[in-house]
Amino acid sequence: MNILLLGANGQLGRDFLEHGGLAALGHLIAATRDGKRIDGHSAEVADLSRPDTLPALLNKLRPGIIVNAAAYTAVDRAEQEEELATRVNGEAVGVLGKWAASNHALVVHYSTDYVFDGSATTPYPVDAATAPLGAYGRSKLAGERALQASGAAHLLLRTAWVYAPHGHNFLRTMLRLGAEREELRVVADQHGAPTSTRLIVGATLAALDTWQKSDTKQRQNVLGTHHLVASGHTSWHGFATAIFDAAKARGLIARAPRVVPISTAEFPTPARRPAWSVLDNTGFQQRVGHALPDWRDGLDEVIEHLSRTGDPHRSQ
Repeated sequence: MNILLLGANGQLGRDFLEHGGLAALGHLIAATRDGKRIDGHSAEVADLSRPDTLPALLNKLRPGIIVNAAAYTAVDRAEQEEELATRVNGEAVGVLGKWAASNHALVVHYSTDYVFDGSATTPYPVDAATAPLGAYGRSKLAGERALQASGAAHLLLRTAWVYAPHGHNFLRTMLRLGAEREELRVVADQHGAPTSTRLIVGATLAALDTWQKSDTKQRQNVLGTHHLVASGHTSWHGFATAIFDAAKARGLIARAPRVVPISTAEFPTPARRPAWSVLDNTGFQQRVGHALPDWRDGLDEVIEHLSRTGDPHRSQ
């Protein structure tokens, strides 16, 4: 069976390639926007900003599983580029779903906490009402609806506060700024579960394994929408503090900067962020049979990885 990984150069795509678990399920084909991989290997060209080009690629490769790790993720820029964000995060996902439905393929797709407005005070269940605050959230919700309407077998996995030892993310930004400054001001009134790409990869592979080994009835129980996030929650301020504590304990940094809590109002951004991004992940754990550990466990694993590999800013 062919397995197509879209977005192979992104944070999540890179971790899928490094893990190797997808390749163990079948013949893995990586695709990037320009047909080049960061590791120098060749890849197929899959540009989700041009959804009309995707059916030809799918007809050529005939994947049995499509893992869509590609997305438009520039939350603030999306306020000025909503049409582009919607093509990538919405329209293209619908094209993938329609092809998969016609060709009996499975689509694994990732969505976000930004489909909610953040007004809750308890973890959002999977079936909670959606109400995006901005263009990025609207584009991701469009993708969810397009995939669900396509009739394709799918795993729609909402995640949040994603970070990795590589790429552009909050953890790497904190380590860079912490090395440059004595004090950092970090928002303390937004709450979520920092989720490493390693957790997402491991959990996705567990879901695929359960799906492959199940009979038709059990497969239906695994498929659908899940919340795939680490357990527990914190604020951005709490996450930053934990990053520096862990990095200092492992000798990754010589000193930790002062981390001063501020309000969202003190750090205005073009796009509004949900104040509460805590997602209820119990359904995934029960239906897939795979534990989702506390967010601190994932942080410790990534910091340990960076301490072994050296300069945390080296791997882009």
